[in-house]
Amino acid sequence: MSQQTDALQKLIDVVAQLRNPDGGCPWDLKQTPETLIPYVTEEAYEVVDAIQRGDKKDIEEELGDLLLQVVLQAQIFSEQQDFDLGDVATGIAEKLIRRHPHVFGDGQAETAEQVKQTWDAIKAQEKGAVDDQRLTPKLERYARTLPPLRAAMKISKKAAKAGFEWNDLDGVWAKVHEELDEFRAALANEPVENQEAELGDVLFSLIQIARGRGLDPVAALQGTNRRFTERFGLLEGMADGPLQELSIDELEAFWQAAKRRLRQGSGT
Repeated sequence: MSQQTDALQKLIDVVAQLRNPDGGCPWDLKQTPETLIPYVTEEAYEVVDAIQRGDKKDIEEELGDLLLQVVLQAQIFSEQQDFDLGDVATGIAEKLIRRHPHVFGDGQAETAEQVKQTWDAIKAQEKGAVDDQRLTPKLERYARTLPPLRAAMKISKKAAKAGFEWNDLDGVWAKVHEELDEFRAALANEPVENQEAELGDVLFSLIQIARGRGLDPVAALQGTNRRFTERFGLLEGMADGPLQELSIDELEAFWQAAKRRLRQGSGT
């Protein structure tokens, strides 16, 4: 076996021992596919963060943490005699071969767009959806499987491509203001589930603005989270004592000072 194969087998054996009722780890033995869901998403996001930062050491470590989640899920299902990691690997390898006939067969594809068209056509054929031109099943899948902001952007793009689109950006802005008014009314008079529904409508309408201007709402929110954290760190450093003991005016003054310091540091 190759060094990579040996290393993967070692990981499989380690996880199997952690799940062994005879001397295994109590925490690992308690886990189910459902309880591990937060760790799958968390590790995936940490991989993305490491890649965006370009830290190769962190990328290697975070990929390992994500791989652990794959192996652990497969181990649990193998204990239930459903499938094992070999079945998972075989399935994805065979799928890649089927959907790349220009590499593994006699198909032709000269551009990335042609590859995508071939992939989508084969995927539709595999799922028996060749004659189903409805968009709704795709939108349902995006809503079910993607992170909410990504799903909203994808749903919006697909619906717009099908013709469900405003004539201009002014119409979208009118919808944003309409949804904001409904959200305010819900906050004042309606139960929590209605308030959340109206908040969702506000966010979705703002995503239409982002799509219309070619903006990425996920990147935008990530940037805001990063800037807020940087400013808050400076604010804590400037504050003399617990923040709870400061007035809102004092906190606002420190906040504005932190913003100015970061702007000066970035040269903007």
